[in-house]
Amino acid sequence: MLAFLRMLVGCFVTALAIVGVVAGVGYWTYRDVNDPGPLQMAQTVVIPPHTGISGITDLLADDGVIRHKLPFKVAAEIAGRVGGLKAGEYEFPAGASAVEVIEIIASGKTVKHRLTIPEGLTSPEIVALIDAAPLLTGDAGATPPEGSLLPETYVYSRDDTRQSIIARMQQASQETLAAAWAERRGDLPLTSPQEALTLASLVEKEASRNEERAHIAAVFLNRLRLGMKLQSDPTVRFVLGGNGASKFEGPLTHADLEVNSPYNTYAAKGLPPGPICNPGKAALLDALHPEQSDDLYFVADGNGGHVFAKTLADHNHNVVTYLHGATAAEAEPAPANPPQTAGNQQHCRVSPGHPCVLR
Repeated sequence: MLAFLRMLVGCFVTALAIVGVVAGVGYWTYRDVNDPGPLQMAQTVVIPPHTGISGITDLLADDGVIRHKLPFKVAAEIAGRVGGLKAGEYEFPAGASAVEVIEIIASGKTVKHRLTIPEGLTSPEIVALIDAAPLLTGDAGATPPEGSLLPETYVYSRDDTRQSIIARMQQASQETLAAAWAERRGDLPLTSPQEALTLASLVEKEASRNEERAHIAAVFLNRLRLGMKLQSDPTVRFVLGGNGASKFEGPLTHADLEVNSPYNTYAAKGLPPGPICNPGKAALLDALHPEQSDDLYFVADGNGGHVFAKTLADHNHNVVTYLHGATAAEAEPAPANPPQTAGNQQHCRVSPGHPCVLR
């Protein structure tokens, strides 16, 4: 009987010891996965596709995100997250616990990157920016039509495809154009959203100050109503640059203005066949909500802005004053029958005696 009691006591003590060990291990595991982790500063980790729990654990341990591998695996199993840990690029804050790390990965909230597309770039220039983004994957494919990409800042994740970014830009452009066209002013001499996009591209390239876009749009629209040629330098530069394939630098010459192209608004009346760049939303809205103005001309004022005029005589006076550096009193009288340009082109430095073809 005494031996039996001793055996019972021994079993009980052993059981208590086992329970104590299990409880201790459990408590240690609980503290290990819930206490602040070892990171002293935020750390980014890339988890490749098809990486299992063991591979993820190894990556996190190697990068110092977690202290111990086994407690992390146990916590993921208990939380039911093993099958829900997603590939991607994740940023873990300093001191993140193992439980917090599991939740971050399971959430799929990957690090977001930004690609800013400035207004007024051509489609080849935009594709070049997309190609240069190092975290995107794949080929961009064929260059999209001019004007079909909306300049904006786009948020993306590592390993998103270049074609997906272009598709988003095209979708954004279509939606923005449709919304702007639906709210356009009713008296515009424009027959389609595409014409509005084309006009906006001219406004985008001509305007150097945001507050002048609506005024410049009014000048072009007034000239369209009167059947005047738009005579916009950026259209010629677009042609000379291979229809947007490259950027034409330097001043334009008289010969340049005679280049044979439907995009040359010095030779052809009306709007060009299509956009000459990818205008931003603001330029599109200003093209469809122009300033109320009777002006038909504008010339660069030398300070980044423009001076506008209703008559050719006033415009020629402004050209001499602002482009030749003359004062109003020194300005020469305008030629009797000068070409009627709209804007402030610089090409006539080759023929300073004819300021009317400057803008």
